[in-house]
Amino acid sequence: MKALVLAGGSGTRLRPFSHSMPKQLIPLANRPILEYVLEDLRGLGVAEAGIIVGRWAAEIRAAIGDGSRFGMRVHYIQQDAPLGLAHCVQVAEPFLGADDFVMYLGDNVLPDGIAEVGMQFQARRPAAQIVVQKVADPHRFGVVEIGRDGAVERLVEKPAHPRSDLAILGVYFFTAAIHRAVASIAPGRRGELEITDAVQWLLASGAAVEASRYDGYWRDIGRPEDVLACNARLLGHLRPAVTGEVDGASRVTGRVVIEAGARIVRSRIEGPAIVGAHTVIEDSRIGPNTSIGRDCVLSHTDLAGSIVQDGASISSVRGLRSSVIGRSAAVRSLDRGSPYHRLAISDHVSLELAG
Repeated sequence: MKALVLAGGSGTRLRPFSHSMPKQLIPLANRPILEYVLEDLRGLGVAEAGIIVGRWAAEIRAAIGDGSRFGMRVHYIQQDAPLGLAHCVQVAEPFLGADDFVMYLGDNVLPDGIAEVGMQFQARRPAAQIVVQKVADPHRFGVVEIGRDGAVERLVEKPAHPRSDLAILGVYFFTAAIHRAVASIAPGRRGELEITDAVQWLLASGAAVEASRYDGYWRDIGRPEDVLACNARLLGHLRPAVTGEVDGASRVTGRVVIEAGARIVRSRIEGPAIVGAHTVIEDSRIGPNTSIGRDCVLSHTDLAGSIVQDGASISSVRGLRSSVIGRSAAVRSLDRGSPYHRLAISDHVSLELAG
């Protein structure tokens, strides 16, 4: 079985961060989202994956490489414009051929893995097997309507008035039958080739379509709050490791990773938290649920529930909560007594907070 990983979208809901980096490379616990996707696929036994890329192709290639460190071969497939998930299948058909494949959206995180669903698909081999989970806001997702007998009856893409609370996760299993379905549909109301329409075509043609309910953790990384929530979830499973320097005036508690070359001076780090290589933290209180990237400098700062990306600096900011600080951004407070702050700052921004 091959894999098709979708990483060509524009990520408009994650602006300003998606202006300067693809959302699939946003770091969670200091690792790009795509790394978690590829590791999950390797756990399925996938040895060959095609990654759909758009305008961020060079950045994604640089981050992922040929796939060898994930134990697989990675191919890059260019999509000139984001014309829908079914269009991704269409442009990838030369790579996929007649093989079964799993299609995995590159901005979805399922840290509990999908091996069980994969085994179900390989045992039964329906034309399509979709993965679903109950959600409180189904209008944000494609949804599946299932009859009393458990059979899939209908799929609807982001319905205004959902008749089901079963959202389609960003993971689909297909046989080669999906190619005929994609070739048979027209663009939907959004002007895109919708994968839900292709699966609906399979249903109408009498092909077997099954749905598997997923009970593990799942997050579609579409908004800053999704980034923070998923970051906290992944940090909670860290294996504590301190290979950097922690001076005698500092205190480290809980699940904390401090990477080589990092220095903690007169500070408190409360886990779960991770501090990247060569970062310096002085006279600060960090955590919980916080990841600090590589080569950062934090001084006189109180930070929790946040993400600080590589090369950022924060000085004299107290009460920084639920924030995402972009690469090489600089934040400095002119008033150490200022109240709590919440920030979402993209790369290379310089910000001063007055009292």
